[in-house]
Amino acid sequence: MNRADFLKTFGIFNAAALLLPGSTRSNSKTEIEYKKVKLGLLHKWTITRGSASFKENVFVKYKRDGITGYGEASHMTAAGQNADRTIKELKKLIPFYKNVDPFSFYDLPQKARNVLSSLSPAKAALDIALMDWIGKKLNIPIHKLFGIVPRRAAFTSFSIGLAKPDIMIKKVREAAPYRILKVKLINRNDIEIIKTIRKATDKPIRVDINEGWRDKEKAIKKIEMLAKMGVEMVEQPMPVGALEETKWLKERSPIPIVADEAINISTDILKLAESYDGISIKLMKSGGIVEAFKMAVTAKAMGMDIMIGCMIESSVAINAAVQLQPLAKWLDLDGNLLISNDPFNGAKFSGGRWIMNENPGIGVIPESQLFQEV
Repeated sequence: MNRADFLKTFGIFNAAALLLPGSTRSNSKTEIEYKKVKLGLLHKWTITRGSASFKENVFVKYKRDGITGYGEASHMTAAGQNADRTIKELKKLIPFYKNVDPFSFYDLPQKARNVLSSLSPAKAALDIALMDWIGKKLNIPIHKLFGIVPRRAAFTSFSIGLAKPDIMIKKVREAAPYRILKVKLINRNDIEIIKTIRKATDKPIRVDINEGWRDKEKAIKKIEMLAKMGVEMVEQPMPVGALEETKWLKERSPIPIVADEAINISTDILKLAESYDGISIKLMKSGGIVEAFKMAVTAKAMGMDIMIGCMIESSVAINAAVQLQPLAKWLDLDGNLLISNDPFNGAKFSGGRWIMNENPGIGVIPESQLFQEV
């Protein structure tokens, strides 16, 4: 992709919006509301940085012209994020979002960063809610607005947190509908953990280290052993700042090395291209759908593969990510499958894949009374 095509792709949105059915003109007032909701986990969730039995997410309503768009913020607790902090950040961002033309959405992620420079899921919640509203206003799904053609998507992986061996085997058996497993490792008994899982399944496995490995020589030995055990990808093996060490691993690894904590927005990609085979795009880090799409285009231009991932999220954030899934080689969209009280209904999960629907916006419908319109 040359520079002209690259810029053309990024600049197409506003022009496309004007050509789509439905009016993009509105003088009505924008209303934005938010609500903190506790989402219960089907299993206690353990990764390198700790454990949890529930997550508190923040949901957003973007209301205009009698139409409501829904958004969601989930949190990286290791980065000091939580629902109360998100609400404080929403209060800073909402006046900005109330006073902008919703169809100027291409520029909004950068402008939102000018209002709040820190990495914040509050930005993602507002972006998702706005894009949901735009799709409903134009009566089209968001993937059509972005020119994305639905196709037979990749299988999504199902994440298994750390636990005692018998519990992990139980989780593997419960994950029978899923074709690929993703296992969190913490630089302790890593090989033994995979051996335990291999007693219960021969499915492909992906491992997420969450920056847990520190020694590149030990890391490459583990990667070689894991590859022989049917592990097909390693996510964020080394600390974010260890680019030279990660490049060294990439040059020797028999399986792809994918950036997660090292990547947030599209401008991060250039410095990572030599050290990673691919990037993990998460809407909570990118700040929503628009920036996530820019990341996908940039990564493809740099010859990098794409994984679209998630955190513990309801169908709102998962369905927003599903709108972009045809762009990805790998999918890790199981956040709503890990919770017990999803307040929304959206894309159907069948045969290990997400089936995209043609509902307007991100394609979700509120199931809980908390979100029914009054």
